[in-house]
Amino acid sequence: MQEQDLTPMMRQYHAVKQETPDALLLFRLGDFYELFFDDAVTASRELEITLTARNKERDNPVPMCGVPYHAADGYIARLLRKGYKVAICDQMEAPQKGAKLVKREVTRVITPGTVTDTNVLSPGENNFLLAITDTTDGDGQLGCAFLDISTGELRVSQFAGAERWNRLLLDVEHFSPREVLFPEKMKSMLNRIADDVAKTPLDDWLFDMDYAGRVLREQFGTATLDGFGLGGKSAAVGASGAMIHYVRQTQKTTLEHITSLSYSESADYLILDAATIRNLELFESSSGDTKDTLLGVINRTRTGMGARLLRNWIVRPSIDASEIECRFDAVAELTASAVALEETRTSFEGMLDLERLLSKITIGTASPRELAALRASVARLPAIGAVLNRLKARRFTELLDRLDLLADVSELLTTSISDEPPYALADGGVIREGYNPELDELRSLSKNSKTYLASVEARERERTGISSLKVRFNKVFGYYIEISKANLRLAPSDYDRKQTLVGAERFVTPELKEYEEKILTAEEKILEIEKNLFQQIRNRIAEEARRIRQTAAAIAEFDVLASFAATAQRFNYSRPQISTGDEFVVRKGRHAVIEALAEQHRADRFVPNDLFMNDSTDQILIVTGPNMGGKSTFLRQNALLVILAQMGSFVPAQLMRFPIVDRIFTRIGASDNLARGRSTFMVEMTETAIILNSATPKSLIILDEIGRGTATFDGLSIAWAVIEHIQANIRAKTIFATHYHELTELADLLPGIKNHHVAVKEAHNRIVFLRTVEPGAADRSYGIE
Repeated sequence: MQEQDLTPMMRQYHAVKQETPDALLLFRLGDFYELFFDDAVTASRELEITLTARNKERDNPVPMCGVPYHAADGYIARLLRKGYKVAICDQMEAPQKGAKLVKREVTRVITPGTVTDTNVLSPGENNFLLAITDTTDGDGQLGCAFLDISTGELRVSQFAGAERWNRLLLDVEHFSPREVLFPEKMKSMLNRIADDVAKTPLDDWLFDMDYAGRVLREQFGTATLDGFGLGGKSAAVGASGAMIHYVRQTQKTTLEHITSLSYSESADYLILDAATIRNLELFESSSGDTKDTLLGVINRTRTGMGARLLRNWIVRPSIDASEIECRFDAVAELTASAVALEETRTSFEGMLDLERLLSKITIGTASPRELAALRASVARLPAIGAVLNRLKARRFTELLDRLDLLADVSELLTTSISDEPPYALADGGVIREGYNPELDELRSLSKNSKTYLASVEARERERTGISSLKVRFNKVFGYYIEISKANLRLAPSDYDRKQTLVGAERFVTPELKEYEEKILTAEEKILEIEKNLFQQIRNRIAEEARRIRQTAAAIAEFDVLASFAATAQRFNYSRPQISTGDEFVVRKGRHAVIEALAEQHRADRFVPNDLFMNDSTDQILIVTGPNMGGKSTFLRQNALLVILAQMGSFVPAQLMRFPIVDRIFTRIGASDNLARGRSTFMVEMTETAIILNSATPKSLIILDEIGRGTATFDGLSIAWAVIEHIQANIRAKTIFATHYHELTELADLLPGIKNHHVAVKEAHNRIVFLRTVEPGAADRSYGIE
């Protein structure tokens, strides 16, 4: 279609579309958001809505479809879930008489990594946007930044050396970003990032350290970035600065809730790779559900902030002994008192997601009801503070110091926002009566015009002495005063004659003219004033973003610690002890998830097992026994015990004493990766190689059935070599389950290796699995019994 053939509105559409060519453009027309051309074809298919056409009578009809503006959020959420970007083009002014074209602008571009809508987001999960770049000076630096725009959390790292991509991909596994930003020059490297992550190339210059550094300094209001640990970190600065630029451009706002960043180079946490997270079923079970997982069992948080922090602590447990002990002390205090725990958990009732509410406020998308939700949440802070004040553990004292009661924010919201505001600002009634005199007067005019006119009539009768004086209204003259001809001599000089009738005269006064102007424009002005006041209130709250985020973080940690205590009480967990030596001791340890499932389904009670390991006599345990006997459960439960303990949680064991572990490796089960052309054996050998190349003496290695994917003799040889290598070179604590009974001979050949087996009882030609792990090798496999 030629430019000259387009209507002014369609020319305006094309101009806006050129600003966001890679997004589906929702173009506001009255009460609908319309999509045109290819966008309409795509949206109608994905949303299953009717595709129609504009200018059907012409040779080139324009495909179009639309959604009601008040229901647009749900449709946008569906498009985002499918990986599309959506640009919102709104009317920036009310239609005016005689004006042919309303001014329109893109007010926001929503992408998979910049979502703040709770219809799309999961309350207990972050929604990260990733930016990556590398240095151009050949020193092999890779910078990355992860931002959750819905909470304001910004994490930045820079990696060097041959392992830099592996370290980045480990972070990608932990944070599961929905979208990745990268400079055009790196496009060929993005095949390392999973296909289900939206990929957005940006101009290379956006990642330049000078420009990106300027963006960051402006964002944080600082003269230097050295205080964040970014001094000389050109790749980290480039990634995070380009990200802030991108989010500002798409959200059309200054992002006041992003007040800081956390920078890290080395792993200051217990490292769990993707295979370990999957094998231990931390977040998703082998059947694909999330309930029968470690998170599903221990998550007793009451707030969205707490649920997200718990997830983060699971995927990144601490390696700081003093931090872990501090959490133990806090959990112990709550676990010891059912009253204190109940008070704590009750205090969170009515506390909504402060981080995500704040995000929507600072971005400018918060509705009146979301400000009311913030008011209700802030009103809970004194109760939370009172509970913290009664607790004695050092961590609770620290949380109390960080908890800002936000009394000024509470007062502002209480005095300004009505008790039950509407969802949409345009519906009116958002601002509380008494907050703004001009608004109160206009509302009074609108609601009480008859009363006001009666009072004017009574006053003018008294003033003039004309008892028959009337105040009336018609569409021609508006408001007027009518006086009979017999009383014309009493009309005051400030009355302005407008109409002469047979038996009366009609007059107007400056007061009536002013009132007429007010009453006729009152509703319009009411909405305009409410809109301006609402934006002012929203902006004033956004100015307190740093304080609100700090308070949200304190509540999140308090919530997680209370969740730990509630789980400990529910399942009779005990406090672990951090060993200053090398001994890893478990007495009557249990598998957290299987124990909970057994109770839920009223199955047999879980059979607990003991464990003893050290770096000298019991470094490697070789566990033999039949299938279904409990070997894999024993392996997994001891890894889970370490994760729980280093999170700061109590554990399902009568006693646990452990040294701090730097990394847990698991190789469990067999699986093909056909998409990458890798067999079961190839996957197994690749994962085993990663373990042998990455483990340290402080690691815990869990190996189940190494060597099954090939011929028996070859598999046995591989398993034998792996154990020998770990024993001689890595010296990591290792639990190795196997069907190769020949491996039990290693206990007699090498120091530090011990045999264990899962016990079986034979009775009346039946096999009974006792599920206890005992010293010594199994005498047979029961493979055909």
